[in-house]
Amino acid sequence: MDQLGAIRAFVRVVEAGSFAKAADTMGAPRSTVSKLVQDLETSLSLKLLERTTRSVTVTPEGVGYYERAIRLIADFDDMNSEATGGRLATRGKLRVDVGGTFANAILIPRLPEFYALYPEIELHLGVTERHADIVEEGIDCVIRAGDLPSASLVAKKLCSVEIVTCATPSYLEKHGMPASPSDLERDHFFVQYFFARSLKPAPVRLMKDDKKIEIFSPSKLSTSDATAHLHGILAGLGIGQTFEFLARPHIARGALVPIMNDWAPPRYPVHIARPAGRFPSVKYQVFEDWVAGVFSAYDNANDPS
Repeated sequence: MDQLGAIRAFVRVVEAGSFAKAADTMGAPRSTVSKLVQDLETSLSLKLLERTTRSVTVTPEGVGYYERAIRLIADFDDMNSEATGGRLATRGKLRVDVGGTFANAILIPRLPEFYALYPEIELHLGVTERHADIVEEGIDCVIRAGDLPSASLVAKKLCSVEIVTCATPSYLEKHGMPASPSDLERDHFFVQYFFARSLKPAPVRLMKDDKKIEIFSPSKLSTSDATAHLHGILAGLGIGQTFEFLARPHIARGALVPIMNDWAPPRYPVHIARPAGRFPSVKYQVFEDWVAGVFSAYDNANDPS
């Protein structure tokens, strides 16, 4: 049995969702693809797929095998590409996990530029606020805001994103303009952001000179999504801290008002990270370099935090 060919066939079936579609993408008869997967299951003494006349479902064992299989295929293809002088190195699939805000506001609008340079790289974007286990799930890299505590990741800092504290004019008219952190704690509501994985709320962070404080104030709305969080602020539900690049157009049209300007929130570091134990492929390296250029526009060399 051509085990690597069988593994490739299995991966194609999982990604296509059927043997017929997988066969079309491989340019092979359906019976050949089916036989390859059956032989693979027999050699493993493991059922990877549940088949019915209408659908193909991946078994729990098949999910785990698929995650490892795509890493094996990627490493094998990269090895061959580099051995042939890199002629094939900048093609193939790259799996990237990124939060919805960065995906929709920064990354996706610039992708035509990336594809103009590397038309044969296929990006699979997992757009989620969930912090995936990229080693176990076979993800090539993640783009994340905040600290990266895991020692299993090799990270490169892309930028430090500016945060702005703001509210709507109608909210400030009703509740007053806060002049100090104590005003925030005593007289105001916040639109709260919480972390999807831990469910812990993100405190309101303020900084003036060398003094840093954190505030946990009453909230009428808590959300784990940055876009929903922004819309909560725009709805007048309270004061919020959000990315400056998201708030900027709303501030320009007068829908939001920056407050507490002498107490600036610390900036948020943004990193791109890959598994520590995996040699970076050429297609990953060119993507990392391109992403670094895109995010550099949001950086500040005089970051005070």
